[in-house]
Amino acid sequence: MAVGVMEVRLVGARGLKNNEFFGGGIDPYVVMQYKSQERKSSVARASLCKTKLPSSFREGGSPVWNEKFTFRVEYPGVGDSPQYKLILNLMDKDTFSTDDFLGQATIYLEDLLAQGVEKGNAELHPRKYSVVSSDKSYCGEIQVGIKFTPKVQEEEDDGGNEFGGWKESEY
Repeated sequence: MAVGVMEVRLVGARGLKNNEFFGGGIDPYVVMQYKSQERKSSVARASLCKTKLPSSFREGGSPVWNEKFTFRVEYPGVGDSPQYKLILNLMDKDTFSTDDFLGQATIYLEDLLAQGVEKGNAELHPRKYSVVSSDKSYCGEIQVGIKFTPKVQEEEDDGGNEFGGWKESEY
């Protein structure tokens, strides 16, 4: 089994639906899940999107994050059918109520991890993935890049026999 680091580069999203009742912009963020690990991006505020980005990126529907996150990865993993997938839940930050679910994207990683173990690293340059809503309809896209680098495990071979953690001496 190889243990390594998966680096996720969250670039941005486009076409996210504005679900605000009072006409305000959405304040999107992403919750990333890989197995039991979870990472959360910063919130892309609608007011920032309006003032600092071109008109095509207004109202928070097309946020830009350019953030990196790392996850610990084991390949092949333990268990009968390990799930090698990164789940990206896009959320809208609300101040006075529960945050709203905007959509989800799933990235399957088994081929990337296998290639990384075989070649020493593997990378998916930033690309677009479809975001789907709760009813599985298309509701935008998210741009993500992923790199997997296994840690090199040094094998100890000094000719001695090992018994229960102790090395047998030749004396």
